[in-house]
Amino acid sequence: MDKLPPLTALRNFEAAARYGNFSQAAEELCVTQSAVSHQIRQLETWFGFDLFQRNGRRISVTAKGAELATSLTEAFGDVARTCRRISANEDAPVLTVAAIPSVATCWLIPRLNDFWQRHPNVRVKLVYAIHGQQIDFQDIDIAIAYGEGDWGGVQVTEFLAGAAMPVCSRQYLDDKGPFNEPHYLLDADLLHEQNRRGWENWFHNAGVKTDSLPPGPVFEDFNLLRSAALAGHGVALCAPTLLADDLETERLVQLSAVPVQSSFDYYILEPHELPGGKLDARETFKSWLLDHAASARS
Repeated sequence: MDKLPPLTALRNFEAAARYGNFSQAAEELCVTQSAVSHQIRQLETWFGFDLFQRNGRRISVTAKGAELATSLTEAFGDVARTCRRISANEDAPVLTVAAIPSVATCWLIPRLNDFWQRHPNVRVKLVYAIHGQQIDFQDIDIAIAYGEGDWGGVQVTEFLAGAAMPVCSRQYLDDKGPFNEPHYLLDADLLHEQNRRGWENWFHNAGVKTDSLPPGPVFEDFNLLRSAALAGHGVALCAPTLLADDLETERLVQLSAVPVQSSFDYYILEPHELPGGKLDARETFKSWLLDHAASARS
């Protein structure tokens, strides 16, 4: 242990190398930028060589620095995971969350790590809720479902907008577009979910008259439809709220703001009766869901 550099200096260096920026490292560590710079200078003195190349305000990690940063990131990650594991209350009740597959796959699972980081003592079990099938709240503590908000016997909270709009992959748009006007989509490869009524209704909402739609494949559920759109097979009607990550990275591109299925949204459902030990966990999870939904709208 006496051969290790100061731990504070190592933490500052790892954060700066991960961000490639002293200011962002300082923000994460809740210190000043000069403090980060000072700690890294100390570490470079300890090693006897530079860990960063400096060109004015721009920095880049050296080869030896990159090797050290990789080792530190893995080591600090292992420590953090061990701390979360041993601090977790294994006797705490498990919160069972049911979500329809589209929400679970596209929205919830990509964000769950943030929840676990913030609330390591809340144990979560994620299961599917099937659209159109009644949810058995004897086994489910909180659910995310899709509909018109008319569920009886449970507390209902609006979660995400469900209106669907046309999307396609960037490659498909570059190859087959542009689709600047709604009627241009009559010449696109249309992808359908369950049946062709969605596109029929969309063209009606867009003011486009059509006697019949171009043929196109039909997919059983939203996840298959999204996969087909990502693969560049055509244009699909999808809720942008579920595809925020795809749209932000331009894996998918929204082609129009004309909506369809505007009366359907995603809702959080909660049974009125719940064992006392789970109430706090459920409230924590629900607040986290709503905070993420609100941040996406802002």
